[in-house]
Amino acid sequence: MFSGFLTIAPSCGVCGLTLAHEDAGDGPAVFVILIYGFLMAGLAAWVELSYEPPFWVHAVIFVPLILGGSALLLRPFKATLVALQYKHRVAGFENEPDGPAGR
Repeated sequence: MFSGFLTIAPSCGVCGLTLAHEDAGDGPAVFVILIYGFLMAGLAAWVELSYEPPFWVHAVIFVPLILGGSALLLRPFKATLVALQYKHRVAGFENEPDGPAGR
């Protein structure tokens, strides 16, 4: 499905489904910010209230956690949004036929 880290391939290498017209837009980033950001903010608040570490400890722990976790979550969220677009036949998938596997 992907030809790069977040770049969608023009078509699926397995089933041949045309993916060139998909439009996930900023949806994956918004979901990652809202869901993962909420979890990380809660975790940072819990660490602060429980242990009261200096600021540099927060920076050492949470900067890599936030950047790495966000980067790792973008790809599955983008794939999920493209799959939902296909399932509900929107964003260019309106005329795609159902395959033998029932995609």
